[in-house]
Amino acid sequence: MSGFMYYTPTKVVFGKDAEAQVGALVAEQNARKVLLHHGGGSVVKSGLLNRVKASLTEAGVDFIELGGAVPNPRLSLVYRGIELCRSEDVDFLLAVGGGSTVDSAKAIAFGAAEDGDVWDLFDRKRQATACLPVGVVLTLAATGSEMSDSTVITNEDGWIKRGYGSNLCRPVFAVMNPDLTKTLPDYQTACGCTDILMHTMERYFVSVPRLELTDSIAEALMRTVIHYAGVLKNDPQNDRARAEIMWAGSLSHNDLTGSRANGGADFSSHALEHELGGVYDVAHGAGLAAVWGSWARYVYRDCLPRFKKFAVRVMGVAETGTDEEIALKGIEAMEGFFRSIGMPISLAELGIHPTDEELKQLAHKCSVSAGGAKGSAKVLHEADMLAIYRMAL
Repeated sequence: MSGFMYYTPTKVVFGKDAEAQVGALVAEQNARKVLLHHGGGSVVKSGLLNRVKASLTEAGVDFIELGGAVPNPRLSLVYRGIELCRSEDVDFLLAVGGGSTVDSAKAIAFGAAEDGDVWDLFDRKRQATACLPVGVVLTLAATGSEMSDSTVITNEDGWIKRGYGSNLCRPVFAVMNPDLTKTLPDYQTACGCTDILMHTMERYFVSVPRLELTDSIAEALMRTVIHYAGVLKNDPQNDRARAEIMWAGSLSHNDLTGSRANGGADFSSHALEHELGGVYDVAHGAGLAAVWGSWARYVYRDCLPRFKKFAVRVMGVAETGTDEEIALKGIEAMEGFFRSIGMPISLAELGIHPTDEELKQLAHKCSVSAGGAKGSAKVLHEADMLAIYRMAL
């Protein structure tokens, strides 16, 4: 068993009308001035933004706003946020929205806390030494950014999508009211469930020994998401299902279902999808579903015991036949689940049709972003990444 570090400093306030507490939570941080960051759209139409503002005002918290966050959040907006923080002497970021808004807020918080170009962090040119504190009012169960150490940003110059991780950006609090997710379109709910599953699968399919307790937690989380994703497909207003999925999203990406040991996470599917998201601006969860099956078939022989375990314990595959047959049935079962909730399992189903030259460019960008290699179930190099993209067509 490899050693690991587990660090989850985020205070969680979970339940109906939890957003009413946001003013008091920010006041606890002794913030002088807050940047209230959001996308606009649904948080405005639903009245959530006004409720958050009222809570801040009641608590005596001074704030300014920056809207405009979008899926696959843009570096240009991050730069605007950094300038605003510096000119207005902001010392706290409050993200109201889904994972893209949270990621954008984290990137702004990094950039406002120290000199230098914040993109240097994502481009692996330096490591962060400071970050303004971030709080979250969550409206979408998906990315887990409300408790994670990571942020993902798209640079419009070349449409490069990159992630950066540091414990410095873990939110100090996360306000989670499952009711806020009920206005989501079914497709976005399904994308979110897929992303949640993938965050745990990326930690599950690894080459290092893991604690049985960690495996059991991960397996229970995956079974829970699969079950309640099906419930939400038929009953989008189901209170229990909304709560289960929202909590699973946070636990899936706060490292509870994995570890930070060397080889303790794979994240190759995420790396492959990031290039698709950067170039084609596809929904993140849908992009993950479109490449996962091809990735799994490419690597499963190098991680066969874990793929068999996943098939039996998570997907309910009967333990009959060879280990390889069982593993392949597990992969097929997961693809069947994706299809059952309306997710694509190929690039064609995702709605994109890259040429082979474009696939080569995607693989090259993925390799560069990964520093040459990525993976734990099987270490992938550029040629491997290209082969998986080709399989995913």
